[in-house]
Amino acid sequence: MLRQPAKTKKVDDRPVLIVLHQERSTPGRAGQMLEAKGYRLDIRRPALGQKLPDTLRNHAGAVVFGGPQSANDDLDYIKAEIDWIEVPLSENKPYLGICLGAQMLVKHLGGTVESHTEGKTEIGWYPISATEEGEKLMDWPSMVYHFHREGFDLPSGAVRLARGDTYENQAIRYGDNAWGVQFHGELTRMMMHRWVVHGAHRFEMPNAQTGDKHLEGRFLHDQALKLWMSNMLDLVFGQRLIAAQSATG
Repeated sequence: MLRQPAKTKKVDDRPVLIVLHQERSTPGRAGQMLEAKGYRLDIRRPALGQKLPDTLRNHAGAVVFGGPQSANDDLDYIKAEIDWIEVPLSENKPYLGICLGAQMLVKHLGGTVESHTEGKTEIGWYPISATEEGEKLMDWPSMVYHFHREGFDLPSGAVRLARGDTYENQAIRYGDNAWGVQFHGELTRMMMHRWVVHGAHRFEMPNAQTGDKHLEGRFLHDQALKLWMSNMLDLVFGQRLIAAQSATG
């Protein structure tokens, strides 16, 4: 459960900016949850040439999702997107980065995104544990779903909220409104099946799990991860709504 008052009424009717990195990507159940909480979605795909807004004045915040790209790629739209993160940071608007979105946040803050020193990946289900700072905010699942071969260090000024065994930094917070998580709570069952099929060539990488373990893990661990995803969205976007309620009486 969240360590804060529950959201009781929606105040901010502006859409949430959704940033995706492939033509067929979707925001999955994170998008479904946001819509169920009363938000509209403004979906942009920079990889397809779609421009990100110069300001988030007309948005409730932003969620930047994962993708096959690396935050280290020498691609114009990747570098532009990393630079763009200054918009939510300077405007103090809610920002949630998932996997690649978290790594982009770290790069923007001057941190490092790189592979494991032993070449290990996290592809499948792996344990995490909340730090003292993370436990103050919400409950965390003990097992989460990963699909990455790079991790990130802890940038100056950021706070670690959850850690893992292979890649230490699993969730971070920067300032009041910027958040990054290395794992995926947004996958629907159909999305996971698609990842298992199209990503099967990655299962031979060091420390990766085979596809059957991905699907078996979903039956065992996904309910807690799904609850976390909903609570995380409330944490990221709900604080601003609660403040707005207080201001308006």
